[in-house]
Order: sequence, then C-alpha cells, then structure tokens
Amino acid sequence: MNPAKIAWITDTTSSLSKEFIEQHHIHVIPLHVVINDDFFKETIDITQEEFYIRMKTEEGKFQSSQPSLNDFVELYEKLKTEYDFGVAVHASSILTGTYQTSVLAAEMAGFKLYGIDSRTGSYPLSFLIKKGIQLVEQGVEINEVVRQLNEMRDDTRLFLVPSNLDQLHKSGRVSGGQKILASLLNIKPILSIEEGTAKIKDKVRSEKKALAWLVNRLKEDLESHKVTKAVIIHAHEQDKAVAFEKYIHEQFPDLQTEVMMLITVAGVHTGAGTLGLSWVCE
Repeated sequence: MNPAKIAWITDTTSSLSKEFIEQHHIHVIPLHVVINDDFFKETIDITQEEFYIRMKTEEGKFQSSQPSLNDFVELYEKLKTEYDFGVAVHASSILTGTYQTSVLAAEMAGFKLYGIDSRTGSYPLSFLIKKGIQLVEQGVEINEVVRQLNEMRDDTRLFLVPSNLDQLHKSGRVSGGQKILASLLNIKPILSIEEGTAKIKDKVRSEKKALAWLVNRLKEDLESHKVTKAVIIHAHEQDKAVAFEKYIHEQFPDLQTEVMMLITVAGVHTGAGTLGLSWVCE
C-alpha cells in the first residue's frame, strides 16, 4: 500500500526559509501588509527589511490583512488533484482570521484538510511544521501527528520587546497617556504570545532589563524542560540581535541559537526596532 500523499500548507507568519519550503514542497499563502492603503503580499511584493525601513523612514498607516478566501480556494482546488489530503498549520486564529479562512476554503473546494491553529507565529510556528513533517517521515499516523502538534502548542514561547510604543498606540493597544508616560520613564513592555493572543507579561525600565528578563525566563525553562534552540528575533535591528545572541551564548554555551527577522504582520503592531526571544519546550 502506497503512503498517502500529504500537502503541507502554511502562511508567511511561519518564517520558514526558502530552502526548507522548496525541499519539502510546502505551500505558503502570503498575508498582506498595508502601507498607506497600498497592499503588498508579504515576502513577495515586499521583503521584511524593506517593510521595516519604510516604517522607520515614512509617516502614515502601517497595517496588516489576512489572505483572501479566493487565494485559498484556488490553492485547494489545485492540491486536491495532486494530494490525498493536506495539513495546514497557521498563525493564531485570535490574531488573524487566516486559519478560519483556510479551513473554510478547503470545505468549499472539497479538499480533505487537517487544520491546526498554532496559537502563535514566527519561530514556534515553523517548529510545529518541521516537527509534523518529521513525525510523518517516521511513519506516525496522521491523526496522532495532529494530536501531538496540538499538544505542543502550550510549550511554545514567543516574547517581544517593542523599542517604543508608537505602533502599539496607533493600533489601539495602548492609550496616548500610556505612550507618553512610558517614553518619559523609558518603560519597556514585554509582550508574550500565549493562548493565542498577545499579553503584556511585565513592564521594566530600560531595554537592558527587558533582555535580562527574557534570559531569566529562558533559564527557568532550560532548568525544567528540554530546550535545544533559542531564536533571537528582531525588526531591522541586526546588530543588536547579534549582540544579544552572543550574550545568550555566553550564558548557555551548549544552546543552539539563530537570528531571525520578525514577521511583518507582527511588526505592524510592535514597530521597527523590536527585539525578542523564542524557544520551544520539547
């Protein structure tokens, strides 16, 4: 009996490398970023670097938008002629409607789909996809693969430290008064993506203290869980990210690290200059 032909589907919030996407034939639907009412397909019409440069240098509105239903229907109409079924792993359904749109489109196209709401994005989302592919290659039955991936969602960590509150204010996440007070006191909010949504975990004075907070949180998980890799995330702050990576290496010499650009649909809210740290407890 031939093994089932499985299509893997995700969106651009997964931050997968071009090489990995091509190697595993992953179908990636782009989200949109909107700059002063002009729509750009993420990673296709505009790179992450271009987006953050424009955010730093231009005035105006920077927003995000989910893929259209038609984008997914067209994809699934094609995939149903080539694959037995698909596994779609998407960004948090609370932060974007992409997951719901994907599942609806599969129903409309008559394509059998196992949909997974990752409840996160960026590195943790890419980790879930890679883990799912690994399990399938090991011969694990698809229902068990989906169960394990859903179970792992609570073990993902994604923390972000905005450089300022400008974009959070523009997107309605903080008030004007909070923005002014934070600027005066140099207060840095620490955001966590958990249970599918963004939460303010703490507020500290200075970026240095914020990064120390992230390292302490990582240390706690390293002491109680298996963590093989930590990813430093940045919104066009390569030098700061590399310096942060070096500091983490000094603290945890055996830990793998990687530097990754923050997905633009998150940067829409946190702004250029954001730094973050992410890992998964295995």
